[in-house]
Amino acid sequence: MNPPLDSHSPAPHPSPRFRLGRLGLVVAVLVVVAFFAGIMPRLRARQITVLETREMATPTVTVVSPAPGRPEAAIALPAEVKALVEAPIYARASGYLKRWLADIGTQVKAGQLLAEIDTPELDQDLARARAELARAEAGLALAQTTAARWTELLKTASVSEQETAEKKADLALKAAAVEAERANVHRLDNLKSFARVLAPFDGTITARKTDIGQLITAAGSHELFRLAQTGTLRVFVSVPQTLARAIALGQNAEVLFAELPGRKFLAKVVRTAGAVDADSRTLLTELALDNSRGELLSGSYAQVRFTEAKSVAALTLPSNALLFRAEGMQVGLVGADGKVSLRSIKLGRDFGKIVEVLEGLSPTDRVILNPSDSLTAGAAVRVSAPSQTASSR
Repeated sequence: MNPPLDSHSPAPHPSPRFRLGRLGLVVAVLVVVAFFAGIMPRLRARQITVLETREMATPTVTVVSPAPGRPEAAIALPAEVKALVEAPIYARASGYLKRWLADIGTQVKAGQLLAEIDTPELDQDLARARAELARAEAGLALAQTTAARWTELLKTASVSEQETAEKKADLALKAAAVEAERANVHRLDNLKSFARVLAPFDGTITARKTDIGQLITAAGSHELFRLAQTGTLRVFVSVPQTLARAIALGQNAEVLFAELPGRKFLAKVVRTAGAVDADSRTLLTELALDNSRGELLSGSYAQVRFTEAKSVAALTLPSNALLFRAEGMQVGLVGADGKVSLRSIKLGRDFGKIVEVLEGLSPTDRVILNPSDSLTAGAAVRVSAPSQTASSR
C-alpha cells in the first residue's frame, strides 16, 4: 500500500519547457503591442502628411458672382425754364417815341397797340413820294392822250410811223414811272404803319426799355419791349450720356423749384436734340410745363427728375477681385472642373469697394476674390464656401 498523501505537501513545479513557452508568448504579445504602438502612428502620421501636402498644393479660394447694380434713384438734373415764345420788339420806323401804352407785367393780345412813334422825316418822305406819284400820273395821262392822237393821225398819214412809235414808247415809259412811284408810296405807307408798335402775339410784357421822347432808329439794336408767352413753359435739361438712352418722347418728369419746397410740377418730354453734345457728353432735352395758373416764372432755375426713365443696371463686382495685368484688366474665374481661367473685362464707373463691369462677365460666373499675383490659367483650386453675389457682400 502506498502511504496516504499529506494534504499540506507542496505542489509540483512546472517544467522548464512550459516556462519557456509562456515566456515566448509574453514576448510575442509585447512585440505586437510595440508594433502597433510605434509603427502604426508613424504610418498614420505619414498618411496625414501626404493628405495635407496634397491639400496644401491645391489653393483654397473664395468666389463671388457678379450682381446687377442697384437701380439708381431718379437724379435731379439742373434745368433752365424759358417761355414758350419770347421775342424782343424793335422799331421799324425812325423818329421819337410819342407814347407807350404797355408796361412790364401787362397782359397783351396779338395786334394790341404798345407804343406810337412820331416820324416827321418819314412824313415828309411820304408827302414827297405822293407828289411824285401825282406828277407821274399826270405825265401818264398826257402820254396816253398823245399816243391815242398820234395813232388816229397815222391812219390818215398825217404823221409818220416813227413818231407814232415814239409816242407809244413814251406812254409805256410814263406808265412804268407811275408804277415805280406807286410802289415807293406803298413802301413808305408800310413804314409809316410801323410808327404804331403792335404786339405780334398774345403774351406778357417782361421788359420795357424805352420812354417818351427817346430817339428811335429804324433797324437799330435797341429793343423797345420784350414779349413772352408763359402759359406753357419750355424746360431745357442736359441729360448725361449714361441716361440718354432711357429718355423717350412722352415721358413724364418732375420739375422742382427751390423757392417752392415740397411741390412737384409734372412736365412731359416733347423733343430731344437727337445727338449727344461732343463737349459736355449730354443730350439736350426739352419738356413742356403747364403754367396756366401763372405760378412759375420764365427764366427760373429748376431741377428735373426723370421718374419714368428705365436704365439697364450694369453688373457690379468687388474691386478686390481685379487683376492688373499687362494684357489689361482681368479677373480669375473658377470653372465647374475646379480649374482657373483668366478673362479680360471692361470696367465702367468706380464706386470704391464696388466697380461696374460693362463687358466680359455674366451673372453665373464665379470670380475669385483676392486673387494672388501668381494666379495662372489652368491651375486647380478649391472653393472654400458656396458662391456669393457681389450684392450680398
